[in-house]
Amino acid sequence: MLEAGLWGLAAASALVVGALVGLAAQVPRQAVALAMAFGAGALISALAFDLTQDAFAHGGTLPVAAGLASGALVFFAGDQVIHRRGGARRGRRMKHGATNGPAIVLGAMLDGIPESVVLGSTLIGGAGIGVPFLAAVFMSNVPEALSAAADLRKEGHQPTWIIGLWAGVALVSGLAAALGYWLLGGMGSGAVPLIQAFAAGAILTMLADTMIPEAFAEGGDLTGLATVFGFATAFLLSTVS
Repeated sequence: MLEAGLWGLAAASALVVGALVGLAAQVPRQAVALAMAFGAGALISALAFDLTQDAFAHGGTLPVAAGLASGALVFFAGDQVIHRRGGARRGRRMKHGATNGPAIVLGAMLDGIPESVVLGSTLIGGAGIGVPFLAAVFMSNVPEALSAAADLRKEGHQPTWIIGLWAGVALVSGLAAALGYWLLGGMGSGAVPLIQAFAAGAILTMLADTMIPEAFAEGGDLTGLATVFGFATAFLLSTVS
């Protein structure tokens, strides 16, 4: 459980890295958007080959179908609840111009919890951490915090407050990974395919609803290329891991 939490914290530490970069340098918005597209492509690859394919190989059609559907529905329901409470995530921040701190925190937690839970679940049954998925989560977290940190600085928030904000989100993500291992581990290794497919469905819904729309909004015509590069990088990483 402790190891799962530490891996979740390691992946989420990219949020702090991104915030530091966003405060220290003025990175062009298009570059941030293309980095987000790269991260989205990496996550799609990790979902396809490290989660869904593995879940199908060990569990068959029914757990994969049930997991994908339930993961997507749970994320959608949580998204609606948080949105009604004022939480603006990546895509909706772009659409509505919402950049207040609580909204960004709520959104980042909603985005990050499924990722953290699946990181913890990869340790169930004695398996090692999924390196390609860990790398994909790390790469996708950096541009989110980078963009948000710049927006929060423009609103007048102090750098120490901004870094503390993202450090708090990283700690929550680490806790989610630990709790995910603890809660799901009790189901036994036989439930791993269902857990993997559930996480894949939740994260894929998040990508389509948040990361990719924002990336295209500011990345323009290069978004597709950056996404493919991210996909290819994560796939090649999975072949050597």
